[in-house]
Amino acid sequence: MNTSFFIAKRLAFSKQQSFSRFIIRLSVGATAVGVAAMIITLCFVNGFQEAVSKKVYSFWGHVRVQHFEPDKSLVAEEVPINKNTAVLATIRKTPGVLTVQTFATKSAVIEKNKNIEGILLKGIEPEYDSATLKPYLVSGRWIRFNDSLYSKEIILSQQLSELMGIKLQDTINLYFISSEDGSRTYRKLQVAGIYKTGIEEYDKLFAIGDLRLIRRVNNWEADQIGGYEIFINDYRKADTLNTELLNSLPAQWMSRTIQSIYPNIFDWLDIQDVNRDVIFIIMSVVAVINLITCLLILILERTRMIGLLKAVGATEGSIIRIFLYYATVVAGIGIGAGFILGTGICLLQQSTGFIALDESAYYVSAAPVKIIWWQLGLVCLCTWIICYLVLTIPAYLVKKINPIIAIQFR
Repeated sequence: MNTSFFIAKRLAFSKQQSFSRFIIRLSVGATAVGVAAMIITLCFVNGFQEAVSKKVYSFWGHVRVQHFEPDKSLVAEEVPINKNTAVLATIRKTPGVLTVQTFATKSAVIEKNKNIEGILLKGIEPEYDSATLKPYLVSGRWIRFNDSLYSKEIILSQQLSELMGIKLQDTINLYFISSEDGSRTYRKLQVAGIYKTGIEEYDKLFAIGDLRLIRRVNNWEADQIGGYEIFINDYRKADTLNTELLNSLPAQWMSRTIQSIYPNIFDWLDIQDVNRDVIFIIMSVVAVINLITCLLILILERTRMIGLLKAVGATEGSIIRIFLYYATVVAGIGIGAGFILGTGICLLQQSTGFIALDESAYYVSAAPVKIIWWQLGLVCLCTWIICYLVLTIPAYLVKKINPIIAIQFR
């Protein structure tokens, strides 16, 4: 039988009231709170980054391919390019590509009841996969492409429709001004749907319409487009895929990741990683300090016991193991309680969304949660290992205790 473990177990589960009992409970509580805070932070950061980036990707894909224009803003009208079967084949055969879709944008002015507002019309074709954008429709339906010339329907953002007092099925005037000669033309379109992503950069600027309308206004050929938007199976590989495309596309074509087009959003998301790491460090330090304090008090309270064990021939190693086992039990209980508490709060948030956020500031109306179980297990394991390694330091205080003095200790 392992004597050290037997004694540690008797000490850990003894019901005898003592000052150390209060300290142990305090240490368990502090460790539980620290682990729970780390788990909650990790799940919330994962969920927040995924939810916001998913909104960005849903609107534009992960990578955009269009005509090479190094000095021009990418959030603007494109130089027309002809659909190219060779380029399309190159994109589709690139590993990781899921979907390739055509698009074009055109600056326009919406007019309704003498109210005007500038927008950027995103034109799409009938074959466009609307599955990524339909979840953001708050009312109405998707555009119908029944007309042989172009669809006379448009989808506006909720922010824009409320600003201008536009409702579903309203008819609006959409004005287009030529950048070449300043001539003006307009089209009457009906509002088929209203969307809301919660990302102000999108909602205040973009409307969705028929790409054939943009071709007609710009006098483009029937096969001309603004570019291709590419959806991939792993957003973390966007940079790698973009590099492959840059090396394989013709000289007059270019590709850019959406991160490079909207760096402010993704830089802000990356800052969440820094916040997560800071919380991890603080909570780990708090847990370690509490457990060290707990172990020191346990050793001091059991000074007479240590002296007696040494007097009857117990080795210093076996005595050290008693307190290490004891502290490990305390740390294990705290980590287990923290895991249950942190995971429980995350699951509750997933099901109820009780933690609400200001969508205009955070892009989401409720704090999103993404639980990756192996990460939670890794947090608990690493916390336990760190605590165990650090606890070996005060445990060696046992070597300094003189058995004669310890037996006389009161």
